Amino acid sequence: MSDSARGRNLPLGQVASAAAFSPLYQQIKALLVQALDAGEWKPGESIPSEIELASRFQVSQGTVRKAVDELAAEHLLTRRQGKGTFVSTHHEPRVRFRFLRLASNEGEPQPAESRVLDCRRIRANAEMARALELKSGDPIVAIRRLLSFAGTPTVVDDIYLPGALFKGLSADLLNGYSGPLYGMFESEFGISMVRAEEKLRAELAEIEIAKCLGVEPGIPLLCVERISYTYANRPVELRVGHYVTSQYYYRNSLN
Repeated sequence: MSDSARGRNLPLGQVASAAAFSPLYQQIKALLVQALDAGEWKPGESIPSEIELASRFQVSQGTVRKAVDELAAEHLLTRRQGKGTFVSTHHEPRVRFRFLRLASNEGEPQPAESRVLDCRRIRANAEMARALELKSGDPIVAIRRLLSFAGTPTVVDDIYLPGALFKGLSADLLNGYSGPLYGMFESEFGISMVRAEEKLRAELAEIEIAKCLGVEPGIPLLCVERISYTYANRPVELRVGHYVTSQYYYRNSLN
């Protein structure tokens, strides 16, 4: 991406024309997201100071601060007292479990053991293509993963990723990685998952899912369908999870 596309040292009137009627700090926020999307600052790296950004965008430091505050509230940036502001990464403990909503009945997060059951290349069907804004028949990486808590199989995830973005992703690579899955997507493929939308419903366990979870077919499971997005609201993951909730519940916060 060229410097002009990022808005480097240009008056705001010459950039972000689509946001011409947005508040000034929202325009700065959009330009910062553009820079993040372009990879100008990688996950875990610090961004320039508010003074430097104010000079770059030719606005006040207060306007920059308001834009950065919103990005921090959305977990795209992380402020560290006395150190500056950094691009959020799924390798950070406080961000790592932001997308994992399952908690034990005691309410405490528990470490999960992850095992990849299958990883293959397939062609996108109409539903996958629609969710990931692809064309039917485009290459997809399909992953089936089992999460166990305290040795008990609890979640089967079916994960679908655009093949063009995840070339070289394999079961060996997945099973050989000890960190969080989204952390691997960041470090190995340059894809940051920054937000997700989910739909929940109850389903009866199908035979294959029940076998993976070690439960009887037909018992009720919680089905969670998630679409995860990277910067600029681009969908990069479709995930369908089936959860055993006899010892766990799905937690959420409403603000």
